Amino acid sequence: MTHVVIVGAYGSAGVAAAEGLLDAVGSEIDRLTLVDDGEPGGGLCILRGCMPSKEVLSAAEHRYRARHDHRLDGDPPEIDLDAVVRTKNEHVSNFAAHRREAVREMASRDGVEFRHETARFVGDRTLRVGEDEIEADHVVVATGSTTNVPDVSGLDSVDYLTSADVLDATDLPDSGVVMGFGYVGLELVPYLAEAGVDLTVVEHDERPLDEADPAFGDDVLSLYREEFGVEIRTETTEERVEKTHDGVRVHVDGPDGPDALDAESLFLFTGRRPALDGLGLEMAGIDPGEEGWVADTMRARGNDRVSVVGDANGKEPILHVAKEQGQVAADNILAAERGESPESYENVHHHVVFSGAAVYPYARVGHSEASAEEAGLDHVAVRREAARDGVFKTKLAPRGRATLVVGTDGTVLGYQGLHLHADVMAKTMQVVVERGMDVREVPDRAYHPTTPEILDGLLRLAAERVE
Repeated sequence: MTHVVIVGAYGSAGVAAAEGLLDAVGSEIDRLTLVDDGEPGGGLCILRGCMPSKEVLSAAEHRYRARHDHRLDGDPPEIDLDAVVRTKNEHVSNFAAHRREAVREMASRDGVEFRHETARFVGDRTLRVGEDEIEADHVVVATGSTTNVPDVSGLDSVDYLTSADVLDATDLPDSGVVMGFGYVGLELVPYLAEAGVDLTVVEHDERPLDEADPAFGDDVLSLYREEFGVEIRTETTEERVEKTHDGVRVHVDGPDGPDALDAESLFLFTGRRPALDGLGLEMAGIDPGEEGWVADTMRARGNDRVSVVGDANGKEPILHVAKEQGQVAADNILAAERGESPESYENVHHHVVFSGAAVYPYARVGHSEASAEEAGLDHVAVRREAARDGVFKTKLAPRGRATLVVGTDGTVLGYQGLHLHADVMAKTMQVVVERGMDVREVPDRAYHPTTPEILDGLLRLAAERVE
């Protein structure tokens, strides 16, 4: 009698795994138990991640556009934080209710049960769920992620605002120091700036966007400094933090030596880590601190009957990746029941950061110039600046650039964009890269109709280069 338990059933990865197994219940699987203690339930992306962040970013986008449109007369409007949070909460509540209803609907089927309780391992594949112990044949861990708090001296003695705090804030400080300039910081810093917060950002590297070719990171620095008035200290590290009478002081060390940054508040945007505390993985013979502790099959090393998917495995904390990993875990559970070999998860690199108040999002699909070079691929790279294209000028969003990486045989290998609608174009380019399309055969208008020129130009130039 085969019993599968999914821990973290409200999240995107957990739901995807459940949906992948649902039709097998009653045949290859006898029982499917969905467990989640979320209150309210809905999953990280809906409650604290991409959905609420896009809600608040839309307010920043509207204000930014108003500030930069010379055709509009008068002072730009101020962001009404109460209205922003109220609207965000209403929409998120509806999204979360829809997710809970989807889980309840699955649990209404024969052989499927939902437990609104906490689960932890007490044995190899034994889980304590509430007051009960459940013996499972397969377990899927989809518990998401939590805020990563770095080990910086004094941090535990000061108050700080995380991304979740910012999303709920109806009152913001006049000034702030930002620790963390990854995708969370890149998205929330313009929102805070448009809301009137005077910001200083601490960036450890020479530029942000580690996955991007250098020109894109340099453009982001210029954009944030010039368009949003943000001070960014590059190649700088936090040494210690202390509380002051007026707020907080962050002691840093950078190219010009030690310095102290004073502000009313500290914003902590230092990423996320897998939410595994209290799960008791050690009882299942699993060590999350071990390198490569989750294989590409999504199975945990040390216990191949436990799969870890989504943010919980720390591989690639991206929504669409979580869904795909959940489906792979489901497929491999069914493969195990059939005596078949598991499949490994492979995906085309596809990341979008809603930088620049979502007016100038950064997107990368497939290879960058650097990664193509590192992979030893024979390729050409063509580049185009957004300022050359009339559509961006008419929309008063002329900043940014795009790059297309193409194999010398014509195969499209990758696209990068930091410009208006780069997020939308990335969806089309994902299909192009996944299918291994030839640059000379990409159909006309196979992309967002309001951004044709930049892609047209790249495709033409690349086609000429590979002829």
